Amino acid sequence: MLQLLLTEIKRTWTEFIRYPIEAIAGLVITTFIFYGLFLSARFVAGSQLHLGDRLSTIVVGYVLWTLVLFIVNDIAAALQMEAQTGTLEQIFLSPFGAPKIFLVRTIANLGLRLALILGVLIIIMLFTRTHLYFSLTLLLPLSTLLLGAYGMSFMMGALALVFKRVEQLLGFFRFGLLFLLAVPIATWIAPLRGLGILLPMATGAEELRNLMVRNQSLSLTHFMLALLNGIGYFALGLFVFKWAERQAKRQGILSGY
Repeated sequence: MLQLLLTEIKRTWTEFIRYPIEAIAGLVITTFIFYGLFLSARFVAGSQLHLGDRLSTIVVGYVLWTLVLFIVNDIAAALQMEAQTGTLEQIFLSPFGAPKIFLVRTIANLGLRLALILGVLIIIMLFTRTHLYFSLTLLLPLSTLLLGAYGMSFMMGALALVFKRVEQLLGFFRFGLLFLLAVPIATWIAPLRGLGILLPMATGAEELRNLMVRNQSLSLTHFMLALLNGIGYFALGLFVFKWAERQAKRQGILSGY
């Protein structure tokens, strides 16, 4: 397992240093999309725009949304690329098994993703003059968010494994993620507010906002709820992926495109 992780880290780093323009372009585009929206809002509202800590809340939500998008797209995009290049069957014939390989691959990508997202966050903070609080405690709710994100990534990968082309579905899914991560649970309408703890990643994102924007102490209750939520969606994602793998093998469409 350790050898597999080291190999995937080496592969990720090799791709990054050979094609750095992709990562740099993604960093620039992600940053300026937010800044463009921010300037547009200031222009529409004029001098009356006073967001207070709401701007910091929006910044945290946008950055979390960007991070989760990277993770959720990882497995589905990798499956489609492997199918196009004709190497998908090799992964499923590996002694490690496809779910373990894709999970290790996404974990290997995580360090690079977090570094890029941190760069985006710092640039946005400088542009918008917002202030956020950072501490090691952030790693706890962040880990619950990542568990849920990996679970959703496996679900999207399962769809790509069976249906092959899921770009439009992924595009639609992005808007749902924006609602979950960028809009605080407290502002949801009453029927949805009670379901917040059941929806993926919403509780973890809310706890991160409390820590980074309001400098509150970690709520053990909220953390445990977010952890159970993350574990549940991660387990569900693995189950759905393995089911899709059996279906693709049964129908003979594993390497089809």
